[in-house]
Amino acid sequence: MNEEKVDIWVTKVDIENGKVDIQDKKVDIESVLSEKGGDFSVKTTIHIHRLFEKFGFDEVFGRSAVMELLGLKGSGASKLLSNLVQADIIEPVSGHGKGKYKFKK
Repeated sequence: MNEEKVDIWVTKVDIENGKVDIQDKKVDIESVLSEKGGDFSVKTTIHIHRLFEKFGFDEVFGRSAVMELLGLKGSGASKLLSNLVQADIIEPVSGHGKGKYKFKK
């Protein structure tokens, strides 16, 4: 019989590395915001962070998702998206339907 013990501590190290990866993503949105130099209000900055936490750099989103996530009316969501495009923080994407965006890297 093989009585070799399995080292379960290796798995815990992997979980810790996962936490570091999540932190790196938060740093990325901060660097994007500081690079663009957008003088956003505190409320807009919070909206940007909430959108980024939900969608990250790879997910595509539209006005209805912004309305649902942030509790904004249609006009407020449209204005936010327009401002973020002008500030070069998000970009329109094609192939996913009309009015879809994603964060720029």
